[in-house]
Amino acid sequence: MAERLLKFVSIDPQTPEKRPASARTADFHEIYGEFITQKANEQASRCSQCGVPFCQTGCPLQNNIPDWLKMTAEGRLEEAYALSSATNSMPEICGRICPQDRLCEGACVIEQSGHGAVTIGAVERYITETAWENGWIEPIVPTKELAEHVGIIGAGPGGMAAAEALRNKGYQVTIYDRYDRAGGLLMYGIPGFKLEKEVVNRRVEHLKASGVKFVLNYEVGRDGTLADLRGTHDSVLIAIGVYKARALPCPGSSGPGVVEALDYLTASNRTGLGDSVADFDSGALNAAGKRVVVIGGGDTAMDCVRTAIRQGAAKVTCLYRRDRANMPGSAREVSNAEDEGVTFEWLAAPKAVHSNEAGVTSVLAARMRLGEADASGRQSPEEVAGGEFDVPADLVIKALGFDPENVQTLFDEPALKVSRWGTIRADAITGETSIPNVFAAGDIVRGASLVVWAIKDGREAAEHMHTAMRKQARMRATAAKFAAQ
Repeated sequence: MAERLLKFVSIDPQTPEKRPASARTADFHEIYGEFITQKANEQASRCSQCGVPFCQTGCPLQNNIPDWLKMTAEGRLEEAYALSSATNSMPEICGRICPQDRLCEGACVIEQSGHGAVTIGAVERYITETAWENGWIEPIVPTKELAEHVGIIGAGPGGMAAAEALRNKGYQVTIYDRYDRAGGLLMYGIPGFKLEKEVVNRRVEHLKASGVKFVLNYEVGRDGTLADLRGTHDSVLIAIGVYKARALPCPGSSGPGVVEALDYLTASNRTGLGDSVADFDSGALNAAGKRVVVIGGGDTAMDCVRTAIRQGAAKVTCLYRRDRANMPGSAREVSNAEDEGVTFEWLAAPKAVHSNEAGVTSVLAARMRLGEADASGRQSPEEVAGGEFDVPADLVIKALGFDPENVQTLFDEPALKVSRWGTIRADAITGETSIPNVFAAGDIVRGASLVVWAIKDGREAAEHMHTAMRKQARMRATAAKFAAQ
């Protein structure tokens, strides 16, 4: 069926239709529509089926992208989904929120040749939505039920990916989470215009139907200790992510009207889910009618500026200390934010937050330039003398990234070793921590990163936990055999 492929010279790249900015900023629904079958087939047919699939190597999950694009172009969607889901526990979520322009699509051979990348993420989403609609995604029924119980701390993408992999092998799995809903940052940290919550709930319900148990509103250290969970389960996985906001090191940065990005996004998401949030109702975490300044340049900052626009902010400004080319957030998200009316102040860093009795009044910012490269190879921003300017503000949102909480204190477990950055120290290959049969995966090990990396880490941790538990089962069987002789 080669004639159905290699059409990148005759068909231009195309994403699903995007709602006009004037319409989409009035609600929190996703901004992109779905591909119709013809368009999905067309875009998949642009794949060059190159000998070295850089799209695959550019994907943390090593998804077999060329093959499922070929299947989509040929109309073999059920096979395409089976192949896609073999390496990815949440393809419809990755298809929505992965920064494909920095990963698979950025590495696409025809993108490098100037023809424009295959719109891989949109096709991935289309394949999986088609699978849901047609009932191809059924609850997991293991070939054999195993006696071992696994406890997973954290119901985010890493924990859920591990739960799926372990349940497929027949383990009894329980996920514990501090929040009242499962999903972690997928539920409370990412706005609905990028990921509607029903998409997350659908995956949670799939795991429940597959036999995975969820214990919500459970905080390790408050409702039980890590030792308690070790006594209940044969193996434990810690996949709690990183939630501690990085500080803004300037005067006035901790006063009224200066809020953390995650607090702000959580309040917005909870309100959208129908919860009553006192700080939102009071206006403390609500941008309506306010001049909003968001400090930071990552995807969380983009989530904040775009949320503020939808809440009816009078003006939204993003301060970032480097230039656009060096912004860590997705280029697509930056473009969407600009379309929606966000003002970007590139090469600008906060020096102070000014307030009066009523609250925040402005952010004093300094103009920056890029100087010599640091140890990582990135040019370091340097202040330009005499370049100070004021940005009027009623609400300042700090979106400077996240660090780990003090896990040893949080879990009341000093034996759990951590790195100098506060991440859990886990074996580089197996993911096992300093405590036997306790594993760790995702951001709590690697530091703040992407959802797709958390999924990868969760799946890999599940494999190593399986190996360890089967080895221990064989040892028990051997000991029992000798004891019976």
